[in-house]
Amino acid sequence: MEPQKPSPRSTQPEGCLTVAIRVPLRIVVLVLVVPVRMAWDALVATGRLVRDAVLRPVGRALLRAGEALFVRPLVGLWRHVLVPVGRALAWLGAVLVVVPALWCHRHLLTPARHALARLARYLLVVPARWLYDRVLAPLGRGVARCARGLGRLLAVIGTGIGVALYWTLRVLLVLPAVALWRRVLAPVGRVLAVVAREAGDALGHAWRIAGRISRVVGRVLGTLFRWIFVEPLRRMYRTVLTPVGHLVRDAVLRPAAEGARVAGRAVREALAGARQTVRQARADVRRTLFGEPRQPAAVDRREPHGPATRTLGSSTTALTKD
Repeated sequence: MEPQKPSPRSTQPEGCLTVAIRVPLRIVVLVLVVPVRMAWDALVATGRLVRDAVLRPVGRALLRAGEALFVRPLVGLWRHVLVPVGRALAWLGAVLVVVPALWCHRHLLTPARHALARLARYLLVVPARWLYDRVLAPLGRGVARCARGLGRLLAVIGTGIGVALYWTLRVLLVLPAVALWRRVLAPVGRVLAVVAREAGDALGHAWRIAGRISRVVGRVLGTLFRWIFVEPLRRMYRTVLTPVGHLVRDAVLRPAAEGARVAGRAVREALAGARQTVRQARADVRRTLFGEPRQPAAVDRREPHGPATRTLGSSTTALTKD
């Protein structure tokens, strides 16, 4: 025998945690399984004892009793009653039914069938065959020949009509159309194609040349516009307008702005003085017409000091105090 190879699981190293879990788990499982296995073994032994000591003898006794009470009487009934009765009935059936039926078939039905077959042959088959051979077959051949002749005639007529239509259409339409295409349309088409191609090429060259001319003219016009308008305007702006603008700004605008600020400040001060004068005049008019307004008396809300205290009977307010 070859030595058993160790499994991959047994070759792998096992840690302390695996061993520490496995041993208590096996102990617990063993403690739980041992009573169950012992009970199972006791049940198996009891079952075997009951089977060997009780069930088998009882089964043999019931089998023998059933054989003596049911099987043997039924076998005797079958052998001594049913089989003879069946044989007698079969003999009676053969004598009373089968033999007369065979005799009737042989001596009555078969001759009658043969007689009917001779009569049917002479009354139906022979006249039908004579009618087919003498009337229907020649008539069918004649009809078939007529149909074939008619079909050939129609085919010939159709072929003639088709050929006539073909040549008519060919002569009236196809040949003129082919001649028109070959003699007129194809050359004209070639000429038109050449003209169109040349026109397209010419249009492309003209477009490109016109683009170049347009660029040249644009450059020339741009140069002329720059020389005639832009450069003089730029020079006038640089040499004339800019110094004049600086001069106007320094000599006119800035002093004018400063004067405007001073004038505005003076106007604001004059308006403030006028408002104050109007307010004073309005107060004088009101004082002249209505008198001086009453001034609210000051109330001393502080607590009095010393022996004089405020009571309900004494008045210590500034309004009633002497």
